[in-house]
Amino acid sequence: MKTTVIAVIQLHPKKNEIESNHQRALSFIREAAASGAQLAVLPEYHLADFSPSYDPSIRQKCANWKRYLDAYCAIAKELNICVVPGSLGELHDDDSIVNAAYFIDNTGAVCGKYEKKNLWHSERGYVKGSKNETRHIAFDTPLGKVGLLICWDLAFPEAFRELIAQGAKMIIIPAFWKYSDAGEVGMKRNPKSEGDFVDAAVVSRAFENTAAVVFCNVAGPIDGGYAGLSQVAMPFLGRIERFKDAEEGMKIVEVDMNILEEAEDVYKIREDMASSDWHYGYRK
Repeated sequence: MKTTVIAVIQLHPKKNEIESNHQRALSFIREAAASGAQLAVLPEYHLADFSPSYDPSIRQKCANWKRYLDAYCAIAKELNICVVPGSLGELHDDDSIVNAAYFIDNTGAVCGKYEKKNLWHSERGYVKGSKNETRHIAFDTPLGKVGLLICWDLAFPEAFRELIAQGAKMIIIPAFWKYSDAGEVGMKRNPKSEGDFVDAAVVSRAFENTAAVVFCNVAGPIDGGYAGLSQVAMPFLGRIERFKDAEEGMKIVEVDMNILEEAEDVYKIREDMASSDWHYGYRK
């Protein structure tokens, strides 16, 4: 294993400006490639906030998702960089919308796709979650075995375990996570509670799974409840990089993947999970 250079792009998806958001995303990817990054990661729903409460024409705006996916495949090939284009709201032939993330390799090929399982509460009225019988799937990439999750999946350790059991070394999580998600009660208790949640969960998942965890959140104005706090965590090191706030921008993060083997030698989590008498059932 070796050092992997990751560009974490904390993009602000401006409402009703899908094309503008897309062009800014492409610009960041070009900057990432010029900086030597091997992987560029964008946030969940980075083309627009697709909540019907913001835009009643949600379905029409999700119809052109394939054009944007093709554009990300093209730029990945052009710049010789892997890309996780956040997640896309996809309108399918049965009139359902899915929240999907892709891993595109540096040749422009799609290595893996993930449709969000654990939908946030407000999503459930208009997004179709992946079927209960489908598994979380880890897949091979030029950077090693990778798993994709989306936003609220971070709250479910089971999702990580299923990916780790299949050999994933890096878990990438595009997110649209806001301080205001705590609701009125949570905000009253602690206005920054969702930041505490994210900080604790990202680092915990890295340690408890001996995995690199890449959490890429949206940017946006504080008075709109945006949290930002995109970050990368590793076992032993904890958080190795993090946005301090919700401003739009990009951080180039060097991740020493050799640390994962060192951590596994100490914690033996993957070894235990692979044993014949593993008592939780998370086994390949």
